[in-house]
Amino acid sequence: MGCIEILTGVNRISLPFIQNLHFATTGVERQLRPPPLVMLPTYGLRRVNSGRPWLQNFRRSSIFSSAIPAIQDAEESQFDKPKPKTQSYFPKRGQTLELVCESLAFKGKGLCKVADTGFVVLCDRALPGERFLGRVTRKKGNYAEVSKVETISPHWDIVDAPCEYASTCGGCKTQNLLYEAQVRAKEQQVRELVIHVGKFSDKDPEFCSIMKPIIPCDIQFHYRNKMEFSFATKKWLPKELLHEKEDGASVYALGLHAPGFFDKVLNVNKCLLQSEPANAVLAAIQECWRDPQLGLSPYDVHSHDGFLKHLVLRTGRDVKTGLPELMVNFVTSCYKPELLKALVQKISTIPEVVSIVNNINTSVGSTSVGEQEYILHGKSTITEILRGLTFQISANSFFQTNTWQAEVLYKLIEDCADLRGDGSEIVLDLFCGTGTIGLTLSRRVRHVYGYEVVPQAVSDARRNAKLNGICNATFVEGDLNKIGENFGKDFPKPDVVISDPNRPGMHMKLIKFLLKLKAPRIVYVSCNPATCARDLDYLCHGAVEQNIQGCYKLKSLQPVDMFPHTPHIECVCLLELC
Repeated sequence: MGCIEILTGVNRISLPFIQNLHFATTGVERQLRPPPLVMLPTYGLRRVNSGRPWLQNFRRSSIFSSAIPAIQDAEESQFDKPKPKTQSYFPKRGQTLELVCESLAFKGKGLCKVADTGFVVLCDRALPGERFLGRVTRKKGNYAEVSKVETISPHWDIVDAPCEYASTCGGCKTQNLLYEAQVRAKEQQVRELVIHVGKFSDKDPEFCSIMKPIIPCDIQFHYRNKMEFSFATKKWLPKELLHEKEDGASVYALGLHAPGFFDKVLNVNKCLLQSEPANAVLAAIQECWRDPQLGLSPYDVHSHDGFLKHLVLRTGRDVKTGLPELMVNFVTSCYKPELLKALVQKISTIPEVVSIVNNINTSVGSTSVGEQEYILHGKSTITEILRGLTFQISANSFFQTNTWQAEVLYKLIEDCADLRGDGSEIVLDLFCGTGTIGLTLSRRVRHVYGYEVVPQAVSDARRNAKLNGICNATFVEGDLNKIGENFGKDFPKPDVVISDPNRPGMHMKLIKFLLKLKAPRIVYVSCNPATCARDLDYLCHGAVEQNIQGCYKLKSLQPVDMFPHTPHIECVCLLELC
């Protein structure tokens, strides 16, 4: 686990998620070490020594701990350096402390400091302004994690959470925080990352025009078009309900994983993030799946016995009527359609259900993607309309989870692309997924070239192009983290590059390719503002240790709240060639 080290007049402390990152209180030069840095948001930290700001200069050399483990391990093994040893006071495990949450850190954890020492602790579900008692559960170097024991006084901007599971489910941790406060915190998080990781000065007169105010989501509930629920052999119960006695099939669970546990499932009868028709399906299944006469058994992740693994619900829209249509996907350990017959008959009576499929996953892992798929009722896909185009969505297709806000996001992307509209331009669509972004731009350009590593997504992109009568889009399967010297020879030089990477951001090979390509405009779409800020730094400022020179200017950065009540943030960035 990485850390941030902060040198103060009192002591040196380390914060999680960063390796070999130092904040110095003197000097004006910033030295960089490989590999690329991704950093924990720092906006909530307060300086310990009021005489000297702790956040002046730093050198950076890590990858964000929330990145995909395989990529993180690969980068760390390539560039690993010894972690600096630090000595600092820290509370003992099991000790109870009175704390005040100062701000929200990455992943929505509350950032607090121990009185008198300034020692940093993180607490899940602590919100800014909240005073509480916390018990130290874990020590990691020179920071600690605490669990909340009791709230002494509530947080600022408190509201009642409408969901009955809000206090225990990990899906939307900030539901009891006023929505306006949520988006303020997200905007501030992006701002601090752009300044301290991206190295864009807020003293620059242009900074205010570059950094745009966050766009909130008009719909804060029922916005998700996909939810994945898990079956389990035993319900997970919060402490206050442990006295309840149940036996037999009544202890089985269908719901969401308890925070931090792969083998514990909180039983959920209704989720306020998914559509009402999806909740009707969930309720219908909850009513009967435990009936012993049906012979259904939940999968046990320890013994690897059992039949039912996951229930995946996807919501789309009928192209002609605009009404919702639902796909129900049962993920099972083997193919036994006779066991699902009663459930299929029950939920197929719900008018919105137009597709019921069965994905077979024989692996011991918890993935919901099957090796084989069978249609149990209706059709194999549902449809969705986005930016005037129709998209077919299969059980395992990637599609923007919030369709409503995706309209806003894609309009921003189109505006940033600033297409002439005369059909003369070339668009390179990197990490194109099912082709949604490239296809929405195709009507105004000469050709779109999309690259994606997932074969099913490439197949869906080609099918969606054909469905919409689009002939000027080419989609290619390829891993953009492993591009070679010949990459770029299969398409003409683009006028606009769209890059929409997953959480780890862009690989250095791709960044070097883009700097060599020198397309006039890059539209960077990011779901992780930390890796986004790192990549913007490389593209605009370069890096001596990577032997690259930046050649782009950041013109605008627009945060978008795609997922209310969660810590996730989307950003749309426009870069222009200098």
